[in-house]
Amino acid sequence: MNNKTNEEISVLIDKATNGDKQALETLILSVQDMVFNLSLRMLGTFADAEDATQDILLKIITHLSSFRKESSFSTWAFRIAVNHLKTYQKHMFAKHPLSFEFYGQDIEKAPLADIPDLTQDVEKSILAEELKMSCTNVMLQCLDTESRCIFILGTMFRLDSRIAGEILGLTPEAYRQRLSRIRRKMADFLGKYCGEYGNGNCKCSKRVNYAIQSHRINPLHLDYTSAAEIPAQTLAAVKDAMENIDDLSQQFSFCKSYQPPEKIRKFFAEFMDGAAFSTVKNT
Repeated sequence: MNNKTNEEISVLIDKATNGDKQALETLILSVQDMVFNLSLRMLGTFADAEDATQDILLKIITHLSSFRKESSFSTWAFRIAVNHLKTYQKHMFAKHPLSFEFYGQDIEKAPLADIPDLTQDVEKSILAEELKMSCTNVMLQCLDTESRCIFILGTMFRLDSRIAGEILGLTPEAYRQRLSRIRRKMADFLGKYCGEYGNGNCKCSKRVNYAIQSHRINPLHLDYTSAAEIPAQTLAAVKDAMENIDDLSQQFSFCKSYQPPEKIRKFFAEFMDGAAFSTVKNT
């Protein structure tokens, strides 16, 4: 998709809206990874990201005929995904919001002593890695929705400030200023508390059993360590431009990208083979 010209993408869109399944599949696969990873960071859990991704992909498919080609297809898809996720209320953290104050107190005061071994024969290093990825992802939930979105677009996807500002309804200058403040806030929290990415005392290996006891990770259901990671270049393919990243970027190395779970692939395959595919032409 990243090697195709705007004219070629335009042809694909025309074909898809006229019922060409292969053209539609090419278009959706070009943004599927982006939609899932954006959903995962915005919502905090794999299960919630799976559900939201299905909703967003369906919205992209059924609204494809309304795309006016005034921006790139990927920018248009980003906007649909962002607008959907900013108002999405069916995820766990919408009901149980977090704050940096709560997260910091939990790190400092968690009762780690006298917890039995709950690893169920799963290697502790694997569980520690699962906790690290889960913890840093959930930490994003301490930001308000708008700030979280700004941080993810700027730090994970590294969108050009003009494109990100267009998606969020901000001027490029306002976007850059807010991104800088949010990244500094995140970096300060990591530096104070996290022993993995900062200078704090918190170590994932010491908190594994506490995390299992408090249902933050499940040894028998590991989302992050069982998910296939994708190269950063894969997500870069959906961007329209790149901007220089300041020296804080290395502190956010937890922003890894993952292949969408099989549930999403099955959903898309079933949609393509079902009668609902006609909505692309009729909407």
